[in-house]
Amino acid sequence: MALRCDQGFPDFYISKRNASRKLWTLSGADSVSMHRLAGSQQQQAYMYSARRSDYDVTNTVRVSSAADVRDAVKELLESTWPGTPFSPVARAFHDFELAFTGRMPGYFGVDTVYHDQQHTLDVTLAMARLMVGYERTHAGTAQALGAERAAIGIFLALFHDIGYLRERNEDAKNGAEFTRNHVTRSARFMDFYLPTIGFAHWTRITSEVVHFTGYEKTFEQIGAKVQDPRDIKLGHLLGTADMIAQMADRCYLEKCRDRLYPEFVLGGVALPVSAKGDRGVKYASGLDLLRQTPEFMEDTRRKRLDAAFNKAYKYMEPLYGGTNPYIESIERSLGFLRQVLRSESWRMLRRSPQVFAAEPDSLTSVRGLMSNYFKRAWSRE
Repeated sequence: MALRCDQGFPDFYISKRNASRKLWTLSGADSVSMHRLAGSQQQQAYMYSARRSDYDVTNTVRVSSAADVRDAVKELLESTWPGTPFSPVARAFHDFELAFTGRMPGYFGVDTVYHDQQHTLDVTLAMARLMVGYERTHAGTAQALGAERAAIGIFLALFHDIGYLRERNEDAKNGAEFTRNHVTRSARFMDFYLPTIGFAHWTRITSEVVHFTGYEKTFEQIGAKVQDPRDIKLGHLLGTADMIAQMADRCYLEKCRDRLYPEFVLGGVALPVSAKGDRGVKYASGLDLLRQTPEFMEDTRRKRLDAAFNKAYKYMEPLYGGTNPYIESIERSLGFLRQVLRSESWRMLRRSPQVFAAEPDSLTSVRGLMSNYFKRAWSRE
């Protein structure tokens, strides 16, 4: 029998299975990092607390803070590749923050409410963990990533969604308008950016590998241009980090309903237009998007995470004593969503987490743009 912390979406629950597998959820005040605790033979007590909305799946790293994620990534990388300079990665975190807060010349700050700063930082932390787990499994072999490729993995994670940022010479009203081609835009940014931090020789690879996070290219198209299997594996880890970080988010369900749906509207995904100009309806509302989310989650697990990415999520397990807090959180979220859908008890989805965008009223702005989009769309009928 599971004990839930509240009557809404469960932040955690303690079952015999989870207790035996040492599922850790630590308070943010605890100064010992999660990946050190996992596997420790001296640690016998289990510490639980309600997970905070802007913290990672382990409740130990504030993924709304670039500095906090940078420090966690630094500890992970330096423990795995000791002696490797961290300064290029630190510079990338600094430049990420400049860009997403609107302080990078030529760019507006992030104004997408689902793909905000927290999403990218959450993905970056997951990417670092996956690479470290992979490296521990392949240490001393020809399949090992190596320190430089690991740095590239962090760059890819930090900038995989920078294509949502509007350039100051563009007419778009919101970055969500680039939903269909944002990955290509991200690749273009890295072609420009990586040479400025001494990694120009990687741009041919990053411009392809970043597409493992999207749908603009098939995996076969990517593989035709990327020859080194280690780079393909980097793409698998990146695509996995992108999917498991967002689906394991404490407020994933509310964010799909309240934030992803407006992005889909502005990006032409919710109300797609055919080649003949006919407009259809793929997602009629945020609730309609939620009703289709279980199928999306299952399809993502089966076709992308398990098949295309060859279960790369398993590389979390070396860091957590054989458990995978991301997958366990996703499974709980999916189970809870099914419960909500069966009962139609939408009040159970009551969270309203902060949006970490460049402007404080970004959600209100996006809703206004969505309303105007609907008016224009239906006036053409």
